[in-house]
Amino acid sequence: MPFQHPKETGYGHVIERYVTRKDSDHPRYLELGSRRVLRPGWPHAERFTRHLIDDAAAITDVELEALLAYEWRSRLTAAWLIGVDQRTSFRERIGDLLLASEVCYSGGGYCFALARLGTHADAEILTAYLDRYLPRTDLRYDQPEALGALLRLDAHLGTQHADRFTEPDGLWDQWVQALAHLQDSPDYTPAEQRRWTDLHCDFASGWARP
Repeated sequence: MPFQHPKETGYGHVIERYVTRKDSDHPRYLELGSRRVLRPGWPHAERFTRHLIDDAAAITDVELEALLAYEWRSRLTAAWLIGVDQRTSFRERIGDLLLASEVCYSGGGYCFALARLGTHADAEILTAYLDRYLPRTDLRYDQPEALGALLRLDAHLGTQHADRFTEPDGLWDQWVQALAHLQDSPDYTPAEQRRWTDLHCDFASGWARP
């Protein structure tokens, strides 16, 4: 499907309003794609998170769809807004985008959104993604983020979807060992992926309105 700029559907304002707006030294999409928001003492944390909460509540479903129909910056931002506000109506759309993996950099946002939605249906989407992409030992897409999100959901739902991926010499180990730059890295253990997902989701939970 070709990308469609929001201005083509009369929603050109959503890029500046939600994606490139600056509540820190960098545009919002760059902050969401980094881990700076989790850094203790980050000077922009209060302003950034307050505006993100407000926008997640204010953005309409039509505006979110306009962002999801465009490129990675817009999709990443939309996924975060969906996750923060826990818009369950976008579960299927987010799942389709994750499984398609059409663009780079946005998949982490989809995994965050699914982890925040937090149901068995979200775990099934993440499981389907890992079934499709962990055997692809020739590429690095969003396998780490998907595993971290699935591990979090397993813990909250009392399920064991991730067990068959993380067993010794299973698909996760095979994928990591096939990518030379990931081998022996402490950043690519299942526990580390779960930790980062927990940090993002718990931080987002702390943004809840009083």
